[in-house]
Amino acid sequence: MVLAHKLAMASDLVTADMVESTEFPHLAGKYSVYGVPHTVVNETVHVEGAVPEATLMSQIMTALGSQRA
Repeated sequence: MVLAHKLAMASDLVTADMVESTEFPHLAGKYSVYGVPHTVVNETVHVEGAVPEATLMSQIMTALGSQRA
């Protein structure tokens, strides 16, 4: 997802990877990828499909909150 990569370029605290699910079926299975894009944040939050920036940022904040708990 482009936004994830933009965030990674803007902050040393963020990393982003993009993989082709058909080339790495074990990762597609591990993360239950049924559609693309499929964004995973801190192994806790999964976002399926292209979502607006505000939605992704909300999900990132959710992941950060669950990480602190």
